[in-house]
Amino acid sequence: MSLVTHLSGHGGHALPVMHVSLARPFIWLGKGWGDLRRTPRASLAYGLLVSVLGAVILGFWRHPYFIAAAVAGFLLVGPLFAAGLCELSRRLAAGETADFDTSLSVLARHRTALIRFSAELLAIGAIWFAAYTLMLHLALGSAAPSVEATQWGGVLEQLTAAQLISYGVVGGLLACVVFARSVVAVPLIIDRHVDSPTAVRTSIRVTLADLPAMILWAALIVILVGLGFATFLVGMVAVFPLLGHATWHAYRDLVK
Repeated sequence: MSLVTHLSGHGGHALPVMHVSLARPFIWLGKGWGDLRRTPRASLAYGLLVSVLGAVILGFWRHPYFIAAAVAGFLLVGPLFAAGLCELSRRLAAGETADFDTSLSVLARHRTALIRFSAELLAIGAIWFAAYTLMLHLALGSAAPSVEATQWGGVLEQLTAAQLISYGVVGGLLACVVFARSVVAVPLIIDRHVDSPTAVRTSIRVTLADLPAMILWAALIVILVGLGFATFLVGMVAVFPLLGHATWHAYRDLVK
């Protein structure tokens, strides 16, 4: 790993951004799995919470607007769950007590920064979806099938090819923006006590500084989350804590 840039953080502290090898994301997953095995009950509790939230998303899959609302809810609370997992990893690394109760302390210590970060992700999702809806309505005369049309069938049965492609493109772009802004933001907030803007700027700089490794890391996240949903969210109970712990180790490598 090599130092590539410095970013001024909260309180004037320099945040060195580091280069990593292309294969480093696999190391993060391995270390994340080690943390999960050391704190199985607390880690899987977070995974269960996310699986329940995922079930809500699947429960509203019949209409695009309902899907958007459910995803927005995840963007709001997802970072809070991830913060608890990163706190578990931080405590393990520091030799401190690491259980579900102690991991919740991070929400009290960094409540303002974490809530602001979550709110920013929610705002990005809401603005992007609103702009997309307007664009599609102007171009095609309709942004989505009516709620009545999807009541007895899935959204995929009602969308035109143009609408389906547009939803996919917009969703992919939104995912890229969220990833770039959040790749190290949560562990940076809880470990360095920085504010949300500093954490977001650092995440973006990290993403741009090591684009090949970040693309691989994003692909691994997509594959694992996809497996979580493919198993009807049973797998998500382990996938989410695995990724949460791995995010801590990614941060430790990417921001010295």
